[in-house]
Amino acid sequence: MCRADVTSHGAWPRATKNWKSDLTATPPTSGVSPDGKVPGLLVGILCGVGAAMAWAAGFAVAKHGISIGFSPADLAVHRYVWTGLLLIPLVFHYGIADLGGVGWGRGFVLAALSGPTQALVAYTGFILVPFGHGTTIQPATAALAGILLAALLLKERLAASRILGAIVITAGLVVLGIESFATIGTHGIGGDLLFATAGALWAMFGIMLRQWRVSGMRVAAAVGLMSVLVYAPIYLLIYGSGHLFIFGWTETLLQIVVQGFISGVLPIFLFARSVAILGAGRASTFPALVPGFSLIMGFLALGIVPSLPQVIGLAIVLVGFRFALR
Repeated sequence: MCRADVTSHGAWPRATKNWKSDLTATPPTSGVSPDGKVPGLLVGILCGVGAAMAWAAGFAVAKHGISIGFSPADLAVHRYVWTGLLLIPLVFHYGIADLGGVGWGRGFVLAALSGPTQALVAYTGFILVPFGHGTTIQPATAALAGILLAALLLKERLAASRILGAIVITAGLVVLGIESFATIGTHGIGGDLLFATAGALWAMFGIMLRQWRVSGMRVAAAVGLMSVLVYAPIYLLIYGSGHLFIFGWTETLLQIVVQGFISGVLPIFLFARSVAILGAGRASTFPALVPGFSLIMGFLALGIVPSLPQVIGLAIVLVGFRFALR
């Protein structure tokens, strides 16, 4: 249902006999898919929710990886490099000369915002603060920054409900920050700031998708190839190849499948589609669903029970999300 052949200008391309992804198509006024059966708004929401669930799974598996001894650098490889190798044929199919239509300069920027750099920042945060902080602060900051950047840079209308949502989300983040300082100390604030930075990077990624009108699969392929060409050599130079498989094939494959495919490629694909249909401001609020999904997955898979302040902060953030999406 959530295919990537949608214009990032805001809706489905015109329905023609041999239509393809048209990055310059104008949005139809009906707000429905080309076959007239599925409302475009529903497709955008489903893609956004699907991306949030995939991110939540990645958070849970990343925390597991950190807890058994994987370094943030290891996890960044498992998330981007292996899938990047598999997506190389797709880049050649789209056209290697301009990085599959994305452009080498833009591909580098998008990879920096959504690729290994962003992952390294987030994974390092898991070393410093509890699981619930990372899974709430990063997506909440992404939602907050996305709303503000869409208004400032893309001139999207900042409705009163979104302003209220941004204020409520900020209040939730403050609750989590107070808990970090009270229970962990100054380095807890540092961990929270790392997650906030990762969220801001992802928000800027969404803004660039909207501004440059790039389709989801092309972005995923471009980010993967840039990870292979830039990040992989740096990692091998510092760590070598042996460290990647030090915890056995089962744990390594778990990270590759969940981090690389479910949490790596899939959310880029789905989030880009959501941005295309709903706009960058509204789509940027979907990451705020990640805390709830992560709380459930963390409890079921890892046995992590959040503290009361974490639950309160999460609840406030979710209320903010409800207003921001209106």
